[in-house]
Amino acid sequence: MEKTSYFNQLKTEMTRKQQRGLHFILASILIWILVACVHATDLDPLTKNLLTFCCTAPLVPIAWVISRFIGVEFSDKESPFSSLGIILSCNQMLYLLIAMWIYGAIPDKMVMVIAMIFGAHLLPFGWLYDSKGYYAMSCIVSVGALIVGLLFTPFTLACVMIGVEVVFSLILWRENKKAATKQVCPTISSTPV
Repeated sequence: MEKTSYFNQLKTEMTRKQQRGLHFILASILIWILVACVHATDLDPLTKNLLTFCCTAPLVPIAWVISRFIGVEFSDKESPFSSLGIILSCNQMLYLLIAMWIYGAIPDKMVMVIAMIFGAHLLPFGWLYDSKGYYAMSCIVSVGALIVGLLFTPFTLACVMIGVEVVFSLILWRENKKAATKQVCPTISSTPV
């Protein structure tokens, strides 16, 4: 029982310090804005796809800058869960091999595949950050990207992703605020004095 309590305490502390990864989700809003700008151009599909890959590259530096502005620890070096978070993020890189294949095979669906990969990679962060928002958005983004991507243009999908990321950021902000309120206002004991 004592190990479980310590385990949960470490997880809670990392979640508090990193604010459930809000800095990365805010950074992804900027990434999707860049992707939408690329797909608003008259460039050929293969060039748009190449630029889309380029747009995703600055995610980590953008997240680092945002973490400084919003007062969030970019990475909690003291927590063993930070290494797990990095591994959970890196698995997305392996899935991008699918997007690289789509790049040439079905160019007009590459943005859809990238959005689905992004959505799917959110799922384990629901456990890591004890976040219902991550669990829900993982399913919503993955299925939503499939539907929007099949029915509409990559530009439309990128615009939808901007909106989804804004909503997701608000959900995480609310979860963080609720968790902070619980820490500040502990439950009052019902035992008589």
